[in-house]
Amino acid sequence: MAFTDDIAKVAEQVRKRAEEVSGEEATKMGLIVPFLSTLGYDVFDPTEVIPEYIADFAVKKSGQMEKVDYAISISNVIVMLVEAKARNQKPEAHDGQLKRYFNGLHSAKVAIVTNGIEYLFFTGLRHENMMDDEPFFIFNILNYDQKKVEALKFFHRDNFDALAIKRHAEEMVYLTGMTQLMDGLLRSPSDEFIHFLISQLSNLGSRYAIESKVTSKVVQKFRPIVKKSIQGSLVDLMTQSISKEMGQSNEISSPTQLIEEVEEIHNEVEQDSEDIKIETTAEELEAFEKVKAIAAKSKAYNLEIKYKDVVSYFGLNVEKVTW
Repeated sequence: MAFTDDIAKVAEQVRKRAEEVSGEEATKMGLIVPFLSTLGYDVFDPTEVIPEYIADFAVKKSGQMEKVDYAISISNVIVMLVEAKARNQKPEAHDGQLKRYFNGLHSAKVAIVTNGIEYLFFTGLRHENMMDDEPFFIFNILNYDQKKVEALKFFHRDNFDALAIKRHAEEMVYLTGMTQLMDGLLRSPSDEFIHFLISQLSNLGSRYAIESKVTSKVVQKFRPIVKKSIQGSLVDLMTQSISKEMGQSNEISSPTQLIEEVEEIHNEVEQDSEDIKIETTAEELEAFEKVKAIAAKSKAYNLEIKYKDVVSYFGLNVEKVTW
């Protein structure tokens, strides 16, 4: 928790100072240096946090040698490069200078571009020792959650491991991409995804097999079925989560976001059926009774379970409508 507290303290300092900070130099001293210190680097040691670093291969540009604002060294080996922007500028690596340094210094495995508020972390995932065009991690000191703080720990001096950072970077990039794909499929299943699911039905048993050719007409027929099955799976996961939470913790986490997603998916399924008469089914009531049974096992809470049946969804609420 100490690191989390340290980040919170820096965030509070930045929040108070930000509007008063003007220009790149003030941004460095007022916002960036305290952040680097929180990451465990000795900002007063010029061999560890090297300001205005000029490499042996630096070239002259506009009459001056190209340099990076900070080079971060651990045991006399440069591991990170930092390019600073003024607080009111967007933190973008647009002039190629940072990339040339990253590509030239093979020991540097992380490059950071920051305006003291947002920190963009780059590495070389596409090609070895070549800085990627897109950051693999973005940390906003004024808008972060605990997951972001956990990811930030990889760059702390005590934890810095180039191989671990690269593995983590790959995971973060592909996890983000996969999450976007899954979100799209869950909210609006593609024809290809539905076709795939239909083709897999026979693996569950002959009773599920589709004997006819899977045409576009068959895909459209199965679209609402797939959406409802997705909804059911999400509800099952949520129910299991609630059950586990009650069994292992004295605190109940509100699955508000998951409920909203379930309702949104169900609304899409039922959007063309608003004139259908509401009918509470035996299956819905069975789900209601199951959740009541789960809640009854709680020794810490006396929870009241209710349900609400409308055209677009059948909602089960634990104490609050958002639970």
